[in-house]
Amino acid sequence: MRIHVWGCRGSLATPGRDAAAYGGNTSCVEVRSASRRLIVLDGGTGIRSLGLSVEPDVTEIDILLTHMHLDHVEGLGFFAPFFDPARTIRFWGPRPGELTLADQVALYLSPPFFPRTFGTFGAAVEFNEVWEDTWSLDGVRITSRPVEHPGPTVGYRLEEDGRALAYIPDNEIGISPEAGAELAQGADVLFHDAQYTREEYDVRVGWGHSALDDYAAYVARAKPKRSLMFHHDPAHGSHDLESMLAAAQGHTDGVPVELASEGMDFTLDGDLN
Repeated sequence: MRIHVWGCRGSLATPGRDAAAYGGNTSCVEVRSASRRLIVLDGGTGIRSLGLSVEPDVTEIDILLTHMHLDHVEGLGFFAPFFDPARTIRFWGPRPGELTLADQVALYLSPPFFPRTFGTFGAAVEFNEVWEDTWSLDGVRITSRPVEHPGPTVGYRLEEDGRALAYIPDNEIGISPEAGAELAQGADVLFHDAQYTREEYDVRVGWGHSALDDYAAYVARAKPKRSLMFHHDPAHGSHDLESMLAAAQGHTDGVPVELASEGMDFTLDGDLN
């Protein structure tokens, strides 16, 4: 599998203060299987740039939504393949509540929130609701499990050729220390929520995100080969994120920890860039 990060709910560089930036788009990660199957994790604003890069011969696209909060779906209406009749787009995600997953996506991507009515975009669209499920897409084994976040939310584990990627962008370990642990255990790469410092978290309990020290302890228990701090707080500049990284390192029982950043590209058997 090859992975490209298009959005990590990142933080832009602060003028006059930061020399680096980790991105400004919300959650979206591209996964390409050995057969070139395109699997997209979440549809935040990063999916717009992804859509502009998709090759014409990629006619089937699977979008795995963790939940329906806006920062994970707000880019969907700007995903160019939606407007191409030659494409088929399949959604996978949890049933959000009384409305089906299809109803919720259509509600957002229709007037008055969007200028076009859903179903008139051009592409064929299919929906699959998941919770505690396992299925395969062209040799990629995908597992979904519920995690701790307001509203129905899942994380995912993708496995191919003995390698595993775990994607758990929104998860409040402080409330449920083992939420998503089955997905994270022993993964080659773990993307996981690491949004808050301890001081920030203590006044945001129940908001659905993790404190840095809880994240580090979770990584130490799950023992992935490496972990990427994900779902950065937009209020954190690059200096803040790098300070959080330094604080997490050394507390993960030897597991290497890095900051997810927009544009990061890697294979599961290669280096992170």
